[in-house]
Amino acid sequence: MLTTLKTAYTDTRAGDLAWALGHEPLPALAALDLELAGARVQLRLLGASHQVLLDEEYGSCSETVACMPGSSTPLPLGVSKRFGEWEYEFAARVETLSGGSFAGRASELLALVSDHPNGLAGTFPGEPHAFTALLVQRHEGQVHWRTWHSYPQEGRLVATRTRVGVRALDPPERSSLSPAPSAVSGQRGRALA
Repeated sequence: MLTTLKTAYTDTRAGDLAWALGHEPLPALAALDLELAGARVQLRLLGASHQVLLDEEYGSCSETVACMPGSSTPLPLGVSKRFGEWEYEFAARVETLSGGSFAGRASELLALVSDHPNGLAGTFPGEPHAFTALLVQRHEGQVHWRTWHSYPQEGRLVATRTRVGVRALDPPERSSLSPAPSAVSGQRGRALA
C-alpha cells in the first residue's frame, strides 16, 4: 500500500535515527494491520521513521526506529536479544548513493513495497524520493520485516532487517555419558546397540 503522508518532509538526517525496543505505540501518520498465521502485526509510519507492533501467543514486541529527541540509543548496526520465549535480531545499514542511483533505487523500492499485500510505504508531498517503507512476512514460524528510510538531501538510504521468533530450546542435558544403573540389580545396564 502506498500513501502520501499528510505532513511536510522535515530536514532530518540518517544519523538522527535511533532504535528502541518496547516503546508504547506512537502517533502514526499511516498504519496497516495484518494477520499472519496467528501473528497480529501493525506497520506504522511515523513520518521519516517507523514502528512495528507484533502480538502473538508468546507475547508482544514493539520496535521503533525514529528521530527521538533525547534518545541515548543511536541506530545500531546489529542487535540480538532474548526476551521471554522470543529471540529478536535487528540489523541496519546506511547506503550512500549518487543522485541518479538514489532516484532509481527509491523508485524500485517504492514499487516493490506498494505492490506487496504486506507492505506499507509513505511518500512526502513534493518530495517523491523521500519515503519510509515497510514490508513484513511470516516464514517457518518467524516474523521478518524490512524497512527503508530515504534521505534524498544526503543521498542516503537506511535499510533495516528484523527477525522475531520463538527461541530454540536447548537440548536436554545428559547427566552422564555412561549407561544408567539397572533398577533391578543395582548394576549398570548395558547400552543398546
